[in-house]
Amino acid sequence: MVILGIDPGTATTGYGVIHVKNEHCAPLGFGCIITSKDDSKESRLGKIYKDLKGILEKFKPDCMALEQLFFNKNIKTALLVGEARGVIMLAAVHCGVKVAEYTPLEVKEVITGYGRATKSQVQEMVKLNLGIEKIKKDDEVDALAIALCHWFNMEEI
Repeated sequence: MVILGIDPGTATTGYGVIHVKNEHCAPLGFGCIITSKDDSKESRLGKIYKDLKGILEKFKPDCMALEQLFFNKNIKTALLVGEARGVIMLAAVHCGVKVAEYTPLEVKEVITGYGRATKSQVQEMVKLNLGIEKIKKDDEVDALAIALCHWFNMEEI
């Protein structure tokens, strides 16, 4: 099974792809879709959609795990992330990929055993679980953590 994890954002959308077989998982790829703040909102959302469709077509995931929008004090940021989540879900639907959603608290709880874990604690557990030595961006770590969270939740079912 191939799981695509997504950490949504308008400026940076992290993605992480893992392959799961029996009780083992391995990373297939991870990175970020980055948009320019100088581009229009429509262009930025279009880039996220187009690039994500390319990732979906390349890796052909069986499912996508997407971080839920958490409460944000900055309403403008929350709305922009919500719009990014919308085009991400649209790309998944167009590629026939089912979407599961997890809150940041759920992801931290599943990955580290503690819902208030720090970013560095999550990063260490992601690297340990996937055998990765270095991950460059927090958005990549978060996306891989979301993919792992989905796999771990599937194991419990």
